[in-house]
Amino acid sequence: MSALLWLLIALPLGGGSVLALAGPRRGNLIPALGVAVAVATLGAAVAAALTRPEASAPLFAGMEAGLAVDGLSAVMVVTVAAVTVAVLAFAAGEFAAHENENENRGRFFGLMLLFAGAMLVTVTATTLPPLLMAWEVMGATSWALIGYWWRQPERAEAADVAFLTTRAADLGLYLAAGAAVAGGIGSLRLDALPHADTPWLHLVTAGVVAAALGKSAQLPFSFWLSRAMQGPSPVSALLHSATMVAAGAYLLLRLVPLLDATVWAGPVVAWTGAATALALGLVAVAQRDLKQLLAASTSAQIGFMVLAAGSGGVAAGTTQLVAHAATKSALFLAAGAWLTALGTKQLPALRGAARAHPLLGVAFTVGALTLAGLPPLSLWAAKDEVLAAARTESTALYAVGLAAAAVAAVYSVKAVWYVTRPLPTDAQSGYDTEECGTRRIARTTPSPILALTLAAAVLGVLALPGPASWLKGLVGAEGEPSPEPWELGLSAGVALAAAGPAWRWASRPSPAPAPRAAVRVAHGWLYLERAARLVVVRPVLGLARMLAVFDDRVVDGAVRQTARGGLAAAGLARRLDDGGIDAGVRAVAAGARSLGRWARRPQTGLLHQYYAQAAAGFAVLVLIILLVR
Repeated sequence: MSALLWLLIALPLGGGSVLALAGPRRGNLIPALGVAVAVATLGAAVAAALTRPEASAPLFAGMEAGLAVDGLSAVMVVTVAAVTVAVLAFAAGEFAAHENENENRGRFFGLMLLFAGAMLVTVTATTLPPLLMAWEVMGATSWALIGYWWRQPERAEAADVAFLTTRAADLGLYLAAGAAVAGGIGSLRLDALPHADTPWLHLVTAGVVAAALGKSAQLPFSFWLSRAMQGPSPVSALLHSATMVAAGAYLLLRLVPLLDATVWAGPVVAWTGAATALALGLVAVAQRDLKQLLAASTSAQIGFMVLAAGSGGVAAGTTQLVAHAATKSALFLAAGAWLTALGTKQLPALRGAARAHPLLGVAFTVGALTLAGLPPLSLWAAKDEVLAAARTESTALYAVGLAAAAVAAVYSVKAVWYVTRPLPTDAQSGYDTEECGTRRIARTTPSPILALTLAAAVLGVLALPGPASWLKGLVGAEGEPSPEPWELGLSAGVALAAAGPAWRWASRPSPAPAPRAAVRVAHGWLYLERAARLVVVRPVLGLARMLAVFDDRVVDGAVRQTARGGLAAAGLARRLDDGGIDAGVRAVAAGARSLGRWARRPQTGLLHQYYAQAAAGFAVLVLIILLVR
């Protein structure tokens, strides 16, 4: 069985690597190969979900890289693989529509498969080491995908902002790993983290929560998701529906026992999710760019999953995750199809887009109404599961979540209202604001969008009593509460009550303006990026500049002074060597030469001089003996 699990992750990672290295060669064949690898991965995912394989490999002493498919990861691997197939099938048609021979399709499809493979490792990891590795690969590939059109500076900058923001939060996982080892969890198994010793348990929890909130674009990290909209639409559909932003929510759902092991973590996570669902919902209402509206709504909808995790609702959060994955990926793909065809993503310019392209219009409308939480569509039932879990924790949490559900109806209806208006007579004047539109929809485009829309509409069956009980048993959450009938009716009434006035308000010839300051703040994503630059970026850069000055003037200055002292000492030693040691050596040599010259003088070769020298020598010798005696 372990071979099946290795195959599940090897298919996208290996296939993605090959396609990425293939580059622009065989550009027409690359999309088909990418889709084929994704389909094979989906087949392996379904087989793994049915057979529940496990695998592990030794990593360090007492530590393994473990992978397994249990109930929760079985749902996730199928969801990730299915959305990947739909997105890559859509992308194949999009690349064909652009007909750009210089487009590096291999890099695009390869990176998409690598990203999906990293997500599959994330949802099957049973120990922190493979989770960390996959987390890093997700971050790197997301940066490359968001900045896919890197020759345009604003897109490259957007990729940098998204990467650095999530990367800063990702450091929490390293903190968690280090604290877990210090707290006695040397195996780094995820199911063992709640048993870490105090106070390390709190550090482990804090690191996991920070990393998860950052990856899922929750407050205060939400602004990176706005920047990520600079990437291609298929990237937005994959990263911001079932994979990257869902990874943080999945991690929190996986580690609910860790949140329960501390007093503070569950409430902090729940209230962060509820606040994000409400605040980013209001941000979505203020947007006039369709992709920005969908991005803000993604943060808001992920907030419901985070709320579920903080409230202990694993099955509820899973239902919300799966339903949102299908819904949001379909909406992003529809927005991308209109962007390709019409060259714009501005809502006023998209008036009549649903009528001009009926299949896309139907799919988008159903998806948006699902996002609105209208009965009997999937997110209506999924939200009630989440709110039921929140109500057991706090009535205030339930009230905030219900208000966020009402706001979701407002921004969803706003999007529907614009695209379903009659086509204006001067519609062409609003097109091509982002790129030159093709004025046509690729033949392969509607199929994946319609499939995702159908799934989005019917996945609400997971909240019905029978399927809900099955799902709770699957993820090991049999004791979770289910919504009461009055809760179902109340949430439906709230959604309808919010949708009706929103439609009428949008239909007014000149809607009454909201307070300009509030609109600016909401339109600017609560100025979160500006606040991050003010509170984090500027101080860090200022500190970096101070350290650079300290390095240049103090550290480097000390090094330079040491070097100068060394040179001075070397000069002194040279002078001492030249004037002292070398002079002494030269004096000895000169003395030796002088003695040599004196010693040569008696050597004349005349015998009578030798006798005279011998006689003088004997005389001196006799004199010395006499004197000594």
